[in-house]
Amino acid sequence: MRLALTMRQAALAVALGAAATVGGALIFEHVFGYVPCKLCLTQRNPYYIAVPLGLGAALLPPRWAKAGLWLLSLIFLVSAGLGAYHSGVEWGLFAGPSDCGGGAGAGAGTMGDFLNQLQNTRVVSCTEAAWRFLGLSLAGWNVLISLGLAAFAALAAARKGLYFGR
Repeated sequence: MRLALTMRQAALAVALGAAATVGGALIFEHVFGYVPCKLCLTQRNPYYIAVPLGLGAALLPPRWAKAGLWLLSLIFLVSAGLGAYHSGVEWGLFAGPSDCGGGAGAGAGTMGDFLNQLQNTRVVSCTEAAWRFLGLSLAGWNVLISLGLAAFAALAAARKGLYFGR
């Protein structure tokens, strides 16, 4: 059996992969209570860009879909770099940003609300991995996922689609 993906379908697959990845990060944050640090939030930006770009490329003619796939590949190479930097900060290889703190802001409200939020706000350091699986933090997994999405997008653009199987 042979599976063939056109460039437009590959762009859609990249968009879905990006949406699933950033969705997973949001589940870790809002369901499991892992508060992201500044670098964690920065690493989400390429995904926020890639989802609409991939969806747009999937709707465009093949010539433009190809350009979109190359751009998606570049975006995910940048994303991998951001993840590698954050992983290096966690492992003590690089100095992290001096203003790295929690992702929760105070928001608008009364002074009492503000004081309550200050008591319940947890400052998150960029130097400590909140969770690890198989020795990799979420930043490390971002590197692998980003490299995979970058390679997938580049292969699809270079080959005018992807073909799997015999």
